[in-house]
Amino acid sequence: MKVFNIVFCILFVISAALQYNDVDPLLWIVLYGYGAWACLMAARGRYLIWAYVSGIVVYLGFVVYYLVFKHNVLDWALHHEAKDLVKSMKADKPWIEETREVLGLLILITALAVDWFVAVRRKRGINR
Repeated sequence: MKVFNIVFCILFVISAALQYNDVDPLLWIVLYGYGAWACLMAARGRYLIWAYVSGIVVYLGFVVYYLVFKHNVLDWALHHEAKDLVKSMKADKPWIEETREVLGLLILITALAVDWFVAVRRKRGINR
């Protein structure tokens, strides 16, 4: 688990750093920074259940916002091919940026969910 968390901590720090030229950089730097911090704590052996649950709730809130209120992610899923997301780094269509953001949130949720699962198992004394 230590390697898992170190890798994701590094990836989230890089992701946060790459947000400097985004339309809303502070928001995404904080979101990725929180994920990096949570993974760093887990890599150090401090599994903070409340931190994982809080992060997952916030990240899921953003996913719901993008799916319910913005509609561009659903538009991409229903009407466009996946290659549109990775064809170039430029987000020249409205669904590209938002879909990439949702995918980033899903990665954050996954990393925190794995740490939450491990933390709960450790708290219960199940160390498999």
